Amino acid sequence: MKINVQISDEVAKAAPGLKVIVVEACVRNYATSDSLWAEIDAAARTLRDGMPMDGINKRPAIAATRAAYKALGKEPNRYRPSAEALCRRCVKGLELYRSLAVIDLINLLSIVTGHSIGGFDLDRIEGRDLILGVGREGEPYEAIGRGQLNIACLPVFRDAAGGVGTPTSDNDRTKLSPDTVRLLMTINMYGPSEMGETDMVELAVRLLREYAGACEIEFNTVTPAVRGE
Repeated sequence: MKINVQISDEVAKAAPGLKVIVVEACVRNYATSDSLWAEIDAAARTLRDGMPMDGINKRPAIAATRAAYKALGKEPNRYRPSAEALCRRCVKGLELYRSLAVIDLINLLSIVTGHSIGGFDLDRIEGRDLILGVGREGEPYEAIGRGQLNIACLPVFRDAAGGVGTPTSDNDRTKLSPDTVRLLMTINMYGPSEMGETDMVELAVRLLREYAGACEIEFNTVTPAVRGE
């Protein structure tokens, strides 16, 4: 692993059950294929047919992320975790945005698991340390497609240059693009999951290999008690 992920004591106190699965891989970020889009469409349809709108925020992974927001002082109904926002869109029957393979396979993982997942261009990360802390009042953060986002009291991953990812939105500075060749992915498990950790990793690896030509895949699980190497 090239990146050392750490969890601050402040976040650990708010989310003692937190695990972060850290994945690094060499990828080719193609336009999303029809076969990947078919998997996404099937997952969205399954969610829409099987879950009422008021059940989304009760999914274990989403409920745990929301609980962490509340413990840190953030209102999750105003700043929804990305997985919750994505699942709400599915249940409403709204069309999902078709983008690039790595972005869309991350969205597929979020739909299936309920976890908010960070996806970063590893070559745009500054330094070797990624620390999960808490956003500060007035801290600048350019969210992808949203402009300046108020990240005060949100869990936020920071590299040497500042914030790169929150469960609500990742930062424009380190976003995935067609030029991305090295991926850093964080599967942020703030609590219980509907899918076992091994199955989740196997699914992520399959999707990366099948749809993004991934190789040199490495993964590691970081908890508040066990730091990344």
